[in-house]
Amino acid sequence: MKRMRGKRCYSKLGNLGQWMARRFGTLIVPLILAIMILALSGSLVSIESAFPYAQKNFLWKVQSSRSTVCLLGSIHFLKEDVYPLNQTIESAYESSDKLVVEANISDLGNLDITMLADMAFYQNGDHIEKHVSPESYRLVKKESNALGMPIELIRMQKPWFLALSFQAMQILRLGYQPQHGVDYHFLTRAQGKKRILELESLHEQLSLLSAFSDREQEQFLLYTLKTLSSMESQLESLVRAWTSGDAQAMESILSAAALQDASITPLFRKLFDERNAKMTSRIEGYLNSNGSYFVIVGAGHLVGKSGIVELLKRKGYLVEQL
Repeated sequence: MKRMRGKRCYSKLGNLGQWMARRFGTLIVPLILAIMILALSGSLVSIESAFPYAQKNFLWKVQSSRSTVCLLGSIHFLKEDVYPLNQTIESAYESSDKLVVEANISDLGNLDITMLADMAFYQNGDHIEKHVSPESYRLVKKESNALGMPIELIRMQKPWFLALSFQAMQILRLGYQPQHGVDYHFLTRAQGKKRILELESLHEQLSLLSAFSDREQEQFLLYTLKTLSSMESQLESLVRAWTSGDAQAMESILSAAALQDASITPLFRKLFDERNAKMTSRIEGYLNSNGSYFVIVGAGHLVGKSGIVELLKRKGYLVEQL
């Protein structure tokens, strides 16, 4: 029954993509995939070909008396030419018994498309301009024109989902594809070979974002609109920190980004701090069991005083950067 239900949901998801592609152009198919992956993202990071030669990796080994967990900071969007990855990362994966991801993005067929529609799109004649200020809507129309997104599609989306749409479009325009992301890389390799576990689920993450109030969603959207033009330069700074395994630099960059707009600080706490605590609790469960785990999370979830690495250290675990 579970397998058949997954196939039906996949068919529904495919039908939604086909309908939107007919109505809004072929851009919507990769866009849907990118948006789903962005819902997982602790940070939006791209990477250069220098990655395989880094002396340090965004990878930590955590040990207990019973288990070993390797924590890899995730890069969700990549270009194909970054592979093969650093051998230290590949070896950590090979030596693990289980693969753990934030959510299994290779299994989008199990996504409830009715749930997604309710959370992400307005219905019954409702539109985004009824839920944001006139100035915000003006900025939305301006950015949609610049990115070539049909205004009819824009008006249907709730602000949180639209913010992810804008981010996804910008990343795709820069040439980075979710299919080449670290998550996908290891999920593809693990199919039929390793047990795949989730720290969260896509439903949990979508529920978190959609539960934001209208005002919070508008703040999230405005923050996204303000940062789109500087995304390329910001990513370059993140890349330098990531490729050198410089967690302190990564923390500084992300903190500076959050401080640009104090109004979104509560949202950052929900997206990072609260989730970090929950994911740390689940990772601790792995450390108290038998076996070895290769855990992939957004790079932004690993750094800082409220990051997973520091939380595990406070609990007394031996944590080593590889």
